[in-house]
Amino acid sequence: MIRLSINGKTHEVDVDPSTPLLWVIREQVGLTGTKYGCGAALCGACTVHIDGAAARSCSLPVSAAAGKRITTIEGLAAGRTLHKVQKAWLDHEVPQCGYCQAGMIMAVAALLKKKPKPTDADINSSITNICRCGTFQQVRAAIHAAAKA
Repeated sequence: MIRLSINGKTHEVDVDPSTPLLWVIREQVGLTGTKYGCGAALCGACTVHIDGAAARSCSLPVSAAAGKRITTIEGLAAGRTLHKVQKAWLDHEVPQCGYCQAGMIMAVAALLKKKPKPTDADINSSITNICRCGTFQQVRAAIHAAAKA
C-alpha cells in the first residue's frame, strides 16, 4: 500500500510502485481533471503540484510522490473561490478545446508561487506546456493578469 496526500485528503492505494502517478490519480483515486497527453512528460497536460512545485505526473512513479503533498486541478481552488489563475483563464477566454488547460493552469500557478511577477522570459522558460489550439497569446495575457491580481 502506498499512502498519498492528494488535495488534502489521504488515499491508500495498492499499486505497483512504478505505476505513473497520473494513472493512480485518475484510476485509483478517481480525479480525472489531470489529463494524459503524450506519456513522455513533454506536453504538460498531466501537470500537478508536488509539494508546491509543478511536476509531470505521466512519468513520475507513484512511489516518488508518497509522503508528499499532491495538488491536482480539482484542489487548486479554495472551496468555491477560484484560484487567480483559473479566474484569469476565464476572464481572458483562454480555453478552446480545453484538454491541455488543467495542466497549463497548474504550471502557471506554480510559476506565480515561485515568481509572483514573471517576465515574458520567465514565462517562456517555465511554461513549456503545449496547446494544440494555439492559445498561447491568451495564455500569456492571462498569466500577466493573474500576476497583477
